[in-house]
Amino acid sequence: MAMIAPSLLSADFACLEQDCRTCLDAGADFLHFDVMDGHFVPNISFGAPVLASLSKKVSAFYDVHLMLTDPLAYVPMFLKAGASMITFHLEADSPVQETIDAIHAGGAKAGVVIKPATPAAAAFEWMPKVEMVLVMSVEPGFGGQKFQPAALEKLSALRAEAVRIGRPDLLLQVDGGVARDTAPLCAAAGANVLVAGSAVFGTADPAAEIAFYKGL
Repeated sequence: MAMIAPSLLSADFACLEQDCRTCLDAGADFLHFDVMDGHFVPNISFGAPVLASLSKKVSAFYDVHLMLTDPLAYVPMFLKAGASMITFHLEADSPVQETIDAIHAGGAKAGVVIKPATPAAAAFEWMPKVEMVLVMSVEPGFGGQKFQPAALEKLSALRAEAVRIGRPDLLLQVDGGVARDTAPLCAAAGANVLVAGSAVFGTADPAAEIAFYKGL
């Protein structure tokens, strides 16, 4: 059974609290909170004040994805704002182990992220040290992109490595173009956390969409 993490990047920002509650009431496991700096990726999204406001109003597991050039510098503010898990890119400039340590020291779970051009093996050395690996199946920075099938091979390789190191239940998340046609393929390849943005918030019945993904 897969876990679902609706991406708030696709929510209605004017009704963000209500959209969060709708997802949680429908069984969402995480709320995926994309942070973009306009430098590491060509877009700007939420900052820590938005997360702080949400976390005070809506109790949830906040899965914070930092698409930042220097994620380590921003870890403290997102921890303070209510992040439950912080994931950051291996392609970013921050020292990986130091960033993981800072996240754990703040009481949150940590994860590493790889872009489409980064091989799965780049994450292998960090898998014993984190709670989740996130595979981007689109170029990070914008929602609504088409799923890149090469992500399926990465998911399979990462799941096999997780089994090899004795962590078969490691959280393996996939983000980008996840929809009814691609989600089953991701789950079959080893993903157990599905990020869905447009697929959830772009439908008239988000609860039905969430139920579909959780059933995989």
